[in-house]
Amino acid sequence: MHKGHVVVCGIGAVGFRTVEQLHAAGIECVVVDSADQPGSVTERLLAAWEVPRFPGRLRDALLEAGIEQAAAVVVVPEDDLVATEAALLARRLAPDARLVVRVTNRAVGRALGEAGTGSVLDVADLAAPSVVEACLGQRPHPLDLAGTRFVVTTVTAPHAGTLRDLYGDLAPLAAIGVGDPVLCPGRDHAVGAGERVTLIGTPAQFARVGLVLGRVATQRIGARTKGAELAARRADEGGRTNPLAVLRTLLAEAESSLKLTALVLACLFVISVFVLRAGYLKPDGSHMTWVDAIYFSVETIGTVGYGDFSFAEQATWLRVYAIGMMFFGVVLAAVLFALLTQLLVSSSIERSVGRRRIGSMRGHVLVVGLGAVGIGVLEGLLAAGARPVVLERDLGNRHLPRARALGVPIVTGDATDSAVLAGVNLGACSAVAVMTSDDLVNIEVGLAVRDQLGERWPSVPVVLRLFDRDLSEAVEQGFDFRYVRSTAALAAPWFVGAALGLDVLGSFYVDHTPFMVGRLRVGPGLDGRAMGELSARTRVVALHRGDALEHPPRRETRFAAGDEAYVVGPYTELLALLGSV
Repeated sequence: MHKGHVVVCGIGAVGFRTVEQLHAAGIECVVVDSADQPGSVTERLLAAWEVPRFPGRLRDALLEAGIEQAAAVVVVPEDDLVATEAALLARRLAPDARLVVRVTNRAVGRALGEAGTGSVLDVADLAAPSVVEACLGQRPHPLDLAGTRFVVTTVTAPHAGTLRDLYGDLAPLAAIGVGDPVLCPGRDHAVGAGERVTLIGTPAQFARVGLVLGRVATQRIGARTKGAELAARRADEGGRTNPLAVLRTLLAEAESSLKLTALVLACLFVISVFVLRAGYLKPDGSHMTWVDAIYFSVETIGTVGYGDFSFAEQATWLRVYAIGMMFFGVVLAAVLFALLTQLLVSSSIERSVGRRRIGSMRGHVLVVGLGAVGIGVLEGLLAAGARPVVLERDLGNRHLPRARALGVPIVTGDATDSAVLAGVNLGACSAVAVMTSDDLVNIEVGLAVRDQLGERWPSVPVVLRLFDRDLSEAVEQGFDFRYVRSTAALAAPWFVGAALGLDVLGSFYVDHTPFMVGRLRVGPGLDGRAMGELSARTRVVALHRGDALEHPPRRETRFAAGDEAYVVGPYTELLALLGSV
């Protein structure tokens, strides 16, 4: 085993993708896995890639894999307990190696981070933002580079011209027209009117060329952190009664008939107050005060009648009005109380079995499958101001209490059943995210959703979670799904980048191509090289040198040891760049 290789501990979904990308980047790696047989397909691919696998007892396997000479160790087993053991053991055996650990339990992750075990990553946190962006219509993607705000967004070319003439200093990431997209084109690349162009730059650079960014683009930075804080805050408040929260919940669950009845009754009350204030005469000939008018209106509509005011001696028109006010007031009040009682009772019953009334909801985002990724998607949607609804088959799902603490409506049922989909008001939703861990179930649910949406299918984003890359491409092309995402494929670049010394700052999709943004500290491999010598499919969008941040840097600028380069491009290109330096 050569010194400086990468040890990958665990060959599950994320581990397999990590090995695949290390191999594609030409980086030597080995696999440590406790399973005697990882699966025939995985075994054949590892053999084809000439990647050694060391099974058996963890400590012995790590030593046999040459962990003491490894440059990095990537710990990605499916089980958090195994991951914790492997991370602590790897830190003792290879204290100088870069260590990257996958953990789903946040408390364990924090503890490992505090113990100095290196980079601790959660697949759900890494994959959820891409799903959220697809659900919300591919909104502008914000980035924070050395304290400076950058934004990635896609615009439509107003007329033909070069990218330099149209967009000035904004760095182009893709030109999407007829045929395959051109990734990271030069500024002299010509585009036609109507072609889509993906750009990265600061809000000021966008403003200089007349492009106005939406509000989300300036507020989505740290959305995952914001979502986690929101989740924690709501979970902490879950056991306390909050009158405002109760009122908001009742208003959200109230049907239109209840809202209409309350509105009509309120209008009758307001009109009566003004009529009594202007038309009612007391025995001394004076008019009612505003307080008296409000009091008598409530007394009449409520049919209390204390005898302190009477219509007996009033004008005929006022007595006739009083008859109508009493009749309609009694009817409206009775209907209102009946509907309100029904709402309170039904809400209590439904909440006891984990359900909420969502029949009146419009523009909500349906999340099918409440796993670790589903919870991450919920937090991201809530942080972005969306209204998610969960559809989960398993009543014993361990994430249900946390989703309830977030205040998210939950329905249990089979997502392939048309009656269940109608019950979650699929026809009025704005997006659907199918996040179960079974590829076949996700495809089946996606097809059922497509059938139910009918004419709305082209305009409603439906995001499918699939593991297999070839299957993803086949589903996109064969079934006309636009947003197929693999959580393993989305997360693996973060693990590989961290293992190779790249501080990954974000990931996003350009058309169907995953892009990655990272911070790279310039070492001997890049020292003295000009930026123009790098791959044409990568962009150095900013260079941090000393106390200054140069953006955009000039192509003739040469790297110097200690510089921090902020690079963006297809993640395969960035991994190849890391492998070459």
